[in-house]
Amino acid sequence: MAGPRTTLDQWHCFLAVVDEGSYARAAEVLHKSQSAVTYSVQKLEEQLGVAVFEIQGRRAVLTEAGQSLYRRGRGLLDEALRLEKSARSVAAGWEPQLRIVGDALFPTASMLSCLKSLAAECPDTRLEYIEAVLSGAEEALLERRCDLAITGIVPPGFVGEHLMRVRFLAVAHRDHPLHQLQRTLDFRDLRPYRQLVVRDSGARKRRDSGWLDAAQRLTVSRIDVSVQAAAAGIGFAWLPMIAMDAELRSGELKPLDLLEGGERFADLFVVMPDRELAGPAALRAEALVRAAALRLESDCQSRPDLP
Repeated sequence: MAGPRTTLDQWHCFLAVVDEGSYARAAEVLHKSQSAVTYSVQKLEEQLGVAVFEIQGRRAVLTEAGQSLYRRGRGLLDEALRLEKSARSVAAGWEPQLRIVGDALFPTASMLSCLKSLAAECPDTRLEYIEAVLSGAEEALLERRCDLAITGIVPPGFVGEHLMRVRFLAVAHRDHPLHQLQRTLDFRDLRPYRQLVVRDSGARKRRDSGWLDAAQRLTVSRIDVSVQAAAAGIGFAWLPMIAMDAELRSGELKPLDLLEGGERFADLFVVMPDRELAGPAALRAEALVRAAALRLESDCQSRPDLP
């Protein structure tokens, strides 16, 4: 099979001349002599049998053929750069796939920031992120369906490192009847009203969390939907503060004045199914998640105006 007659260096010089607008500036960017850049472009034209530039006054202007070759050459050089980046990634030992399961209490924005950094650092690793509620992450660990988990439940046989503590408040819309009582409440006051609950995403051993003795419930699958439902006045709920910051600040949601149980806490842990076999992408993901959790806790501590 015959190989190409042109070289990547020739294409690189040609593209640089177009991008920089002159042979002189292209030579500076490429750290070459101007004569070397000129020779590479002339050699490219000779081997292709087509002129890529024509002289108009004192300027070298792309020919119609040159414009077409520029677009193709740009794709060729970009692909070569991607290939080199891929080779460096393979040499670094990045895993071909990384599966992360995260408890829904860990903010989506923080997780997306971690994934963005991870995607940039190991571009050839296929990333998968699944959000879980209550026992969902625990189940993924037990079934070995993840390489890294953020979970509130560390199953037997696994070791979890503490990640962060999440504060929950019992809240309802500011116009909810419970706020109209204008006194300290107990659980008997809650019973006639609808409680908002987030469904456990696990399939094997579904768990309930918190007080569930209300006459009616609205069960949803996501925490953000529960926040929106509470803000719409549909019911009351115990919600994580990090998920309803804006609603608390605006006064749309107000904490219920409960005699007891008005706040509770949940701990999140980061767990690897087998740390000894963890690859660099999994270890890097863990480090990014830890850093994100530290920022979240720092932000929470710097907000004394919240309940």
